[in-house]
Amino acid sequence: MKAGVIAVQGDVAEHAAAVRNAAAAHDKSAEVVEIRESEVVPDCDVLLMPGGESTTISRLIHREGIAAEIRDHVAAGKPILATCAGLIVCSTDAKDDRVEPLGLVDVSVDRNAFGRQKDSFEAKVPVTGLDDPFHAVFIRAPAIDDVGDGVETLATVDGRPVAVRDGPVVATAFHPELTDDPRIHDLAFFPEREVVA
Repeated sequence: MKAGVIAVQGDVAEHAAAVRNAAAAHDKSAEVVEIRESEVVPDCDVLLMPGGESTTISRLIHREGIAAEIRDHVAAGKPILATCAGLIVCSTDAKDDRVEPLGLVDVSVDRNAFGRQKDSFEAKVPVTGLDDPFHAVFIRAPAIDDVGDGVETLATVDGRPVAVRDGPVVATAFHPELTDDPRIHDLAFFPEREVVA
């Protein structure tokens, strides 16, 4: 499996380790490539869109010609996991004129919904498809305000969606790569199997 991490900004190494762990649980190996320019995405089986600064990520993927390739990847039914700022970039409405969203997840997003850096927190979050709650790390986390008809809500915090699935895209407001638990990556890339703790 060839896994591409959109590496213009964010937790690249952590996502690489998590997707390798998820693949190993299925007796597969994952070749991880860092994507900073066009013509790499088409060779990837799965993609990861890390957190970071959504305005910077949006600007760079459009400038480098990566944005259209990400859309084509999803249109072909290939999976992508988008986390934190990645959720904002993949949304249909980022509620920020500085972000040109990819429109891959039919949601509107409230940036920094849970507060600033000092308001970061961790929580045990029940997630659809996982037997046990996931230890989620929220850092300047967004929340989803509105969910489209075809979008499945996988997890909520205080009544607000923080993880969703829209076709081949799984998007989270939290950072699953900052834990040793690969189950969110497993859920995104191996949905045919029930994910257990």
